[in-house]
Amino acid sequence: MTAIQNRYEFVYLFDVSNGNPNGDPDAGNLPRLDPETNQGLVTDVCLKRKIRNYVQMARAEQAGFEIYMTERAILNNQHKKSWTALGVEPEKGDYKKLPKDEAKARELTAWMCRNFFDIRAFGAVMTTGVNAGQVRGPIQLAFARSIEPIVPLEISITRMAATTEADAESKGDIRTMGRKHIVPYGLYRAHGFVSAKLAERTGFDEADLDILWQSLTFMFDHDRSAARGEMAARRLIVFKHANALGNAPAHALFDRVTVERSGDASIPARRYGDYVVTIHREGLPDGVVITDVI
Repeated sequence: MTAIQNRYEFVYLFDVSNGNPNGDPDAGNLPRLDPETNQGLVTDVCLKRKIRNYVQMARAEQAGFEIYMTERAILNNQHKKSWTALGVEPEKGDYKKLPKDEAKARELTAWMCRNFFDIRAFGAVMTTGVNAGQVRGPIQLAFARSIEPIVPLEISITRMAATTEADAESKGDIRTMGRKHIVPYGLYRAHGFVSAKLAERTGFDEADLDILWQSLTFMFDHDRSAARGEMAARRLIVFKHANALGNAPAHALFDRVTVERSGDASIPARRYGDYVVTIHREGLPDGVVITDVI
């Protein structure tokens, strides 16, 4: 695998209608928000989970695209695959220590990178009971933040079915009450970073980059649930640098993308059309190209 040769940054816009984009388990699963501004938040971990799920579906049969961090995965078993595949025997049966031969130790980590997409992309600390080293990934995502404050709503729901016969007899027509937490509408913005220099360490290549853009484009279409019925990727604006180290600071490029309300800003936004996204292309630094993936 030949690692990517260019640095990238991207601005990612997605929205939610009558759903909960990322519940906070410490707050009764309410939509996450910044208590000082009431802007909604979606964690980087949440977005990475959706990328992993999409890649797992899209490339399930393709070698090199296994997912390391899957539901109920036993990580030590994942690590041990590298020892078994390379025929490396632990000293005194102790898998907690890497081989003293540095070349063998590096090869264990390299094997994990070759076979697991999310290790190549996001990196991993594989130093638990079975040690396969650690590596820093080239892709980082920041928290997504809503453009405007959100107003989380708590919606009461009922269930007509009873759990047990005793419930059915005692409650008559009154069934279990429940609650759902939703955001009526929110447009969220996230920033992402792709380092070509860190990609050299994991082997993250052009095919991996293509599936990353594809994941960000389509991952919400395969993540529907009662809480996330209407979420959509709206814009993916990519800044490509001419070389691995980059040609401009990331923050200066992000400032070139502005999101503003259209029409009467005193009326709460309820659709993507209530916003205008502008890309300021004039005076773009030499060696930087802007691409609208979405």
